[in-house]
Amino acid sequence: MADRGVDVSALPKEVRDHLAELDLELSEGDITQKGYEKKRTKLLAPFIIQAPPVAAPPKNDVRPPAPSSSSGHAPPPSNSSRYRERRAKKSHRNGGTRDDRYRSDIHTEAVQAALAKHKEEKMALPMPTKRRSTYVQSPINTRTPPDSSSGSEDDASGRRQLSGAGPMPQVHPDLQSNFLANSSLQSPEAWINRSVQGSSTSSSASSTMSYGEPKPAQAQPQYKPQYQPLYQPNESSNANAANAATANAATANAATANAANIANMLAHSRIAPPQENSAPPPDVTAVVPPVTTRGPRVDRPSNATVRGMSRGQSRSSMMETADGVPVNSRVSTKIQQLLNTLKRPKRPPLSEFFTDDSEEIVEVPQPDPNTPKPEGRQIIPVKGEPLGVVSNWPPALQAALARWGATQGKSPALTALDITGRPMYTLTYGKLWSRSVKLAYTLLHKLGTKNEQILKPGDRVALVYPNSDPGMFWVAFYGCLLAEVIPVPIEVPLSRKDAGISQLGFLLGSCSVGLALTSEICLKGLPKTPTGEILQFKGWPRMKWVVTDSKYLTKPGKDWQPHIPTANTDPAYIEYKASKDGTVVGVAVSKVAMLTHCQALTQACNYCEGETMVNVLDFKKDMGLWNGVLTAVMNRIHTISVPYAVMKACPLSWVQRVHIHRARVALVKCRDLHWAMMAHREQRDTSFTSLRMLIVADGANPWSVSSCDAFLSMFQSHGLKPEVICPCAASPEALTVAIRRPGVPGAPLPARAILSMTGLSHTVIRVNTEDKNSALTVQDVGHVMPGALMCIVRPDGPPQLCKTDEIGEIIINSRAGGTMYYGLPGLTKNTFEVIPVNANGVPIGEIPFVRSGLLGFVGPGSLIFVVGKIEGLLMVSGRRHNADDLVATALAVEPVKTVYRGRIAVFSVTVFYDERVVIVAEQRPDASEEDSFQWMSRVLQAIDSIHQVGLYCLALVPANTLPKTPLGGIHISDAKQFFLEGSLHPCNILLCPHTCVTNLPKPRQKQPVGVGPASVMVGNLVAGKRIAQAAGRDLGVIDDQDLVRKHQYLVDALQWRAQSDPDHVLFVLLNAKGMTVSTATCVQLHKRAEKIAAALMEKGSINTGENVVLLYPPGIDLIAAFYGCLYAGCVPVNVRPPHPQNLAATLPTVRMIIDVSRAACILTTQNLTRILRSKEAAASVNIKTWPTIIDTDDLPRRRPPQIYKPPTAEMIAYLDFSVSTTGMLTGVKISHAAASALCRSIKLQCELYSSRQIAICLDPYCGLGFVLWCLSSVYSGHQSILIPPFELETCVSLWLTTLSQYRIRDTFCSYSVMELCTRGLGTQTDLLKARGVNLSCVRSCVVIAEERPRLALSHSFSKLFKDVGLSSRAVSTAFGSRVNLAVCLQGTTGPDPCTVYVDMKSLRHDRVRLVERGAPQSLPLMESGKILPGVRVIIVNPETKGPLGDSHLGEIWVHSPHNSSGYYTIYGEESLQADHFNTKLSFGDPQTLWARTGYLGFVKRTELLDASGDRHDALFVVGALDETLELRGLRYHPIDIEISVSRAHRSIAESAVFTWTNLLVVVSELCGSEQDALDLVPLITNVVLEEHHLIVGVVVIVDPGVIPINSRGEKQRMHLRDSFLADQLDPIYVAYNM
Repeated sequence: MADRGVDVSALPKEVRDHLAELDLELSEGDITQKGYEKKRTKLLAPFIIQAPPVAAPPKNDVRPPAPSSSSGHAPPPSNSSRYRERRAKKSHRNGGTRDDRYRSDIHTEAVQAALAKHKEEKMALPMPTKRRSTYVQSPINTRTPPDSSSGSEDDASGRRQLSGAGPMPQVHPDLQSNFLANSSLQSPEAWINRSVQGSSTSSSASSTMSYGEPKPAQAQPQYKPQYQPLYQPNESSNANAANAATANAATANAATANAANIANMLAHSRIAPPQENSAPPPDVTAVVPPVTTRGPRVDRPSNATVRGMSRGQSRSSMMETADGVPVNSRVSTKIQQLLNTLKRPKRPPLSEFFTDDSEEIVEVPQPDPNTPKPEGRQIIPVKGEPLGVVSNWPPALQAALARWGATQGKSPALTALDITGRPMYTLTYGKLWSRSVKLAYTLLHKLGTKNEQILKPGDRVALVYPNSDPGMFWVAFYGCLLAEVIPVPIEVPLSRKDAGISQLGFLLGSCSVGLALTSEICLKGLPKTPTGEILQFKGWPRMKWVVTDSKYLTKPGKDWQPHIPTANTDPAYIEYKASKDGTVVGVAVSKVAMLTHCQALTQACNYCEGETMVNVLDFKKDMGLWNGVLTAVMNRIHTISVPYAVMKACPLSWVQRVHIHRARVALVKCRDLHWAMMAHREQRDTSFTSLRMLIVADGANPWSVSSCDAFLSMFQSHGLKPEVICPCAASPEALTVAIRRPGVPGAPLPARAILSMTGLSHTVIRVNTEDKNSALTVQDVGHVMPGALMCIVRPDGPPQLCKTDEIGEIIINSRAGGTMYYGLPGLTKNTFEVIPVNANGVPIGEIPFVRSGLLGFVGPGSLIFVVGKIEGLLMVSGRRHNADDLVATALAVEPVKTVYRGRIAVFSVTVFYDERVVIVAEQRPDASEEDSFQWMSRVLQAIDSIHQVGLYCLALVPANTLPKTPLGGIHISDAKQFFLEGSLHPCNILLCPHTCVTNLPKPRQKQPVGVGPASVMVGNLVAGKRIAQAAGRDLGVIDDQDLVRKHQYLVDALQWRAQSDPDHVLFVLLNAKGMTVSTATCVQLHKRAEKIAAALMEKGSINTGENVVLLYPPGIDLIAAFYGCLYAGCVPVNVRPPHPQNLAATLPTVRMIIDVSRAACILTTQNLTRILRSKEAAASVNIKTWPTIIDTDDLPRRRPPQIYKPPTAEMIAYLDFSVSTTGMLTGVKISHAAASALCRSIKLQCELYSSRQIAICLDPYCGLGFVLWCLSSVYSGHQSILIPPFELETCVSLWLTTLSQYRIRDTFCSYSVMELCTRGLGTQTDLLKARGVNLSCVRSCVVIAEERPRLALSHSFSKLFKDVGLSSRAVSTAFGSRVNLAVCLQGTTGPDPCTVYVDMKSLRHDRVRLVERGAPQSLPLMESGKILPGVRVIIVNPETKGPLGDSHLGEIWVHSPHNSSGYYTIYGEESLQADHFNTKLSFGDPQTLWARTGYLGFVKRTELLDASGDRHDALFVVGALDETLELRGLRYHPIDIEISVSRAHRSIAESAVFTWTNLLVVVSELCGSEQDALDLVPLITNVVLEEHHLIVGVVVIVDPGVIPINSRGEKQRMHLRDSFLADQLDPIYVAYNM
């Protein structure tokens, strides 16, 4: 620092003042550290004495940590005590410890002791991973190691000694405990390790271990694992790991190495069923749009192998990052760390609870027998001394002003200070009276026309005056009293976005205020519209503004005098009060209450006429108004008002005013005491000898004790007497509740109470004896006010009187209290008309009491003790915690470097049936990431130790971003609102749901199935339940042999059509403009297929039965190539072509299918041939080993010698390859018979004939999409209009305009297409209408999918396009799977698809319970279309293989002529194949062969009738079995959690969930700005906990487009998981929930 050789006290006064201002600016966050240093150096430059250079410390010397405000200070180089004092003060100042109202040295010691206890079993919390841009906040370069807490280079030895192996190093005694707490937090060696393993992605900011412990050795596991790893890491990564291991072996002990081994095992293997032999492969079906913003992104793991490939074929280690770092280097190590952390026992153990069928979700905590209970007798109401009657007390307050105005006109009433703290003007009683009379006259007679005045007595008027202008306020307030209108003082609105501005509007509305009084200067400063009118503030009523400066007031005539009646019960003024939830209400105080309150204060405080008082409080409300404006005038006191702005600039100003004016009374808050102590630099010219009463307005705050004590000890030498300090308790409703009377010199000082915090949390008073760490010291606030009666009642439930050792709410009966919440009679009754009852519920009297909102008890000698406020109360698991206490504990964790002291918000949010504690603090701009995270984790430990309550969330926000109240405090309810709506924008966040959510039910234990399938069936029969099966109508038998021949093989069908109807157009292909690009008639298609067959036989020299890959964009070429293969006797394998802009991601997939299918040849276009042989392709795959490539764009006109005729219909017609959402690549064999049967089934269901036209907007590469694109038209003869989905990216409306233009009745699409239209055309329906688009022709629009129907998307699509004629009944869905490409398809006949609502809780237990629409926890499910002709479906228990009853959840099994023949595998995995394709029921019908779809669902018989007149059986698909997540013994479907997550915040575009080692990981795409990223973490955690009763382990926020999605619009969750674990996602933020 610049002042090293400077004695600050010897500097000139103006330099000292400048320095003080700088310190203040820094602590308020108004200036950066750098700016501060610069200005300070400049100021001190002329006074610096050059110091000799200091020698560096010896190598092994352990240097103590830097001093901090909460520990002893570093030993100074000089012995001068003044130097030491100055250093101590400076450390306070530089730390910006402005707001020290929560400071308590006792408490700080307790916190440090608690943390030291935790240090012994230090938790290694994984630090969140951030992308650099997410927090521009911290300028510190992450690669510079933070100050290590010891100066020694050999830090490891220091740490070993600390762990108890050797003697403790010699440390200055004051620093010993601090050193213990700090020493092992950051070591240079940890930083070196971290740099060595630095990441290749931009998440380099993340550290692998939180507190910089040595990285665990990454040696390969020594033991043989129980399961076979699915792939072996390649040699290079092994070598790296081994080197790392040897390098680190010295620092890591056996336990850490063991943990690392486990982490390694977990990272390098996937626990999977034995049949899965390799890692999840990339998606074969995804067309990846070119990614413009960042590198290619979707089909990530390009170096993966296929399940079903032999183990030897794995090309390289599966999960390697781009730079070859093995996967466990970062992400999975952190997850392992998180798991280790979570293995620690939770404090409240989960009791044995939760039966399977229980409707109750929540674990009901059993009452703890050791909970302290109140044991005293019932409290007796406490009476204040009688209110004396003094002969000269005025009949009304206005009368007192009139009296002083007339008799003591020259006597000073008010002195106001300017911004520098010097007197600006003094208002005498004469001036105050005359101006108030003028204003009263003006208000009553000059505001409207002569006949109709705007204001009448009794109207409410807002008083809008800045804190710096007390004079104008006094005149306005007394003017209103004289005019008998009711003043409502409020804060000056500064902008539309002020914290709580709309709630202030609620107050003005409820008091029906239409007029506001203000000063000219204030009016000029109000925000205006461009036309110069005052802005209409949000939620405010229309206001008329009146300026009250003297020059605008009219002097009344001689004959006019204000009417001053005797005080009665009419309202005199309304004081605003903000409640806990942020609503602002007005407390009306009657004229008699105002007068009686002034009398009671006069008696209690012993005010004398003509005294001088210094008021630092807000004069618009509370003690500042009651003492400094009302009681002051009653007693002709001279008030010196010190505004907030002056205090900010010169914190010592009030002390100077006391000294200069020899004031007798001062009104302050703890904050002012603290500021004065900070600013006090040995000023000899301050004296407190004149002061007889120092009223501490927030003395009721339990943490005021330390401020009062410290202030006394500092200023006792300046004449401050101990008996002068008078804390008091007050509330807007009850006014002053109690105040300590000014003492007599030498009288014994009041007692203190040292209470147990644990007792307090159970609302019981217990003197703390055993654990001094969790003690709370409170001071009394004196006795009850004169003339008042006080009781203490239970705060919740009926107002039952408390026992003597019980904490309760203070209630008051007095004439000097508020009378009502103005305009809110309902609220008023509960607060102002309380009649206490005894233990039997019998009222103890007739007199009503007023609730004060203060919690406390009556101590010995009827002294009142206050321990908190109702609005600061947090009820967590039945225990009460005070927000102020939590703030104090957080601040005792040396926050000086990390957060601002006075800017912390503590509140609770309700999540999963309990309150959860949230702390939000403002982070200093210069705090490093490490410091912040370390401070946060220590706060967690401190609060856990001292309060025995778990924190749910701890967030740090950038400086000056928390909403503030007008006088600089934090606006808690707005902060809470921002937190809940996700607009707080934290720069650091830590969630700890695992530790604080202890009311989750016990995980379900899977019961052994004691009941066999036969018993289940018999049970269903006995219960009258039918077996859950359903069937489509009969396919029927074809008699005509000619038709049999035509329909048995597609090849024959095409030839027959080419002969019988050669010119019938089968296919029309459209481009993005809606123009026809090409068409194909029956004969054209036939001839083109012949040419391709001839080319295959000649060029490719293909043998019958060999596989041929078709690589084509969606179009007619693909169809021709398919039939060409059939003509040549080959087996076509249809593959999506690679994306030219993203070859690196998509080409390996193509290569893989070619290898797996052992294709002999590739048919493709000229363009794609070039791509396959290009340099770019060579970068991704080996292009020299492609099979023969035949370009079919330009073939000679040749015919094959003969068209191949398969000997039997059971031979394979084609292979259908697809990637499931779990990343499993499967090829299924489709026989000729199955292909024909499927086409016949679709023809019957959809009534397809040669005269019909259908439109298809689907990807034609697998499943039902391929069948509709290539096969169905040739079989049924209808015309297909083909719309390639990628054309919609150019012209979104293409599909819908085509439907309208061609008057299409039936169309097929995918969810991706539907979503594209919904998002892209959502706002353009009017435009479509104007262009003549009309969809009333569409009879059925079927979504082709292999998943649960997406109800929300279908509904929004139907609703959106209803305006252009789309019928709400048109949209339906199909369902297919690998074993049967089409199980259901909504046809043209039959009932509309029905929707049911199922209970999600039951679904997790594998049960179906139908509920009403809108029931809580209900999930809407839509029927997946009608079952196709020839298809039979049965619901089976997947474990016992026995049939289930109607409306039971089980696996869907299917039997039909178009089932696939089996998986296409390289080597015989026959067991897998047999199980999936040819399975028999274990009971019931053991003959039929069924295929297992792998999907869970149920059948429900509905009231609807099908075409044959029978009741219709609906099939509901719930989700894929291998997708489900088994968590807490329950079964979850990812889509349900994802839907909840997507609803959590408007910035979440898409989300996906998966599990990793029993942790739930949620990945969300952020479509807003990156500063929203951290807002999403608590919202996602909340919604998943609330709706699914699961705790999220890791939240990953990524860019849009990162979650891989296949062509059917399904998320590829396993790819995502592998990319995440391989650290390839480049996340914006990764949060590891504790």
